[in-house]
Amino acid sequence: MMRSAVWLGVVGLALTGQRGTVPRSDFRVSRSSLLTIARLHYDGGGDWYANPSSLPNLLTAIRTRTGLAVADRERVVTLTGPELWDVPYLYMTGHGNVHFSDAELKNLRRYLEQGGFLHADDCYGMNESFRREIARVFPDHPMVEVPLSHPIYHLVYDFPKGIPKIHYHDGLPAQGFGIFLGDRLVVYYSYQSDLGDGWEDPDVHHDPPELREAALRMGVNLFTYAVSAKR
Repeated sequence: MMRSAVWLGVVGLALTGQRGTVPRSDFRVSRSSLLTIARLHYDGGGDWYANPSSLPNLLTAIRTRTGLAVADRERVVTLTGPELWDVPYLYMTGHGNVHFSDAELKNLRRYLEQGGFLHADDCYGMNESFRREIARVFPDHPMVEVPLSHPIYHLVYDFPKGIPKIHYHDGLPAQGFGIFLGDRLVVYYSYQSDLGDGWEDPDVHHDPPELREAALRMGVNLFTYAVSAKR
């Protein structure tokens, strides 16, 4: 069930520059900007461009279900380009290797410390390399399983059992891991779930409607948290 839209006021506050004690001077998001999702173009050989119809479909769901002013398409960004600072929600996926340079590690940590949010969605195959690289970004903040009581599972739609499992992979249960800076979740890692496949056009994977709906609902929660969480 969709929850009250009270959180929309929180989103407006998040875009006014009122970030608590954390400076956000590098970000260029304004109240008049269309929000969007940034797809991370990373090095290492992994297919960062996987699931091309997923993010447009998720953005449509966010726009129609929340009333947030979001763009029709995602933006492709790198960790060293200025466009990174235009977007509050950074998404990465793929089946292969991920590698960050030293400069990219520094920029990603700064982006997350200043209020950005990273959603890493394992499309089956990037688990080992992503865990290695994110540990290089935050050697002092290990990933932990996100508790089921966290707002990310309840903000718009309720997920009392946590992240839904969309594709089989190894048959293991879907899990949501994260990195916290204080009380704020800055990295969310969807593992053994494959939300991106669930966001794709229906004729791509032929997933049943209930799985696609669960994936979209979880995506709406993730995006809403990313733009409304207290900095």
